[in-house]
Amino acid sequence: MGWSSGGDTRAFDEIVVRHGPFALRVARRLVLDRTLAQDIAQEAIVRVWTRSTRFNARRARVTTWLYRIVVNLCIDQRRRLRPESFPEGFDAIDPAASVSDQIEARDRSQTLLAALNELPARQRAAITLVYDEGLSGAEAARVLGLSAKAVERLLARGRALLRQRLAGAHDVQAGD
Repeated sequence: MGWSSGGDTRAFDEIVVRHGPFALRVARRLVLDRTLAQDIAQEAIVRVWTRSTRFNARRARVTTWLYRIVVNLCIDQRRRLRPESFPEGFDAIDPAASVSDQIEARDRSQTLLAALNELPARQRAAITLVYDEGLSGAEAARVLGLSAKAVERLLARGRALLRQRLAGAHDVQAGD
């Protein structure tokens, strides 16, 4: 990062190669729309380049700084516009499953995705970082700029809301 902040484009290219795919995955999970996620990941990379002189290696790792930028951009975007579409490939079908099993699996996936999409942005960000990307609570806390306890509370509230929404969806489906 030091070389990049000095204007070394090859050093910056290495940052993009190493961390760009993860930034895009996080953005895709938080905003769901592929094009919008690509725009957010690109904006995050641009901000890393233009603000590289502000990076302080004593306060955070490059990855933590980059992912915090991505998460903040996603939260800002979600505040402006709630996405309604499902991500491509989310409802991939198992060719060995029966038609009724395929329909049931797709319904479960869509119900889960809809419930995740209804979570407040910070809860969704915490769940994405911890459960989808495998970050520890402490790492997610650094990315989100929160304490580890605050992330634990976000996760607990997010899981509770998901359980509530999924139980309600199950009750509705059982009544059909």
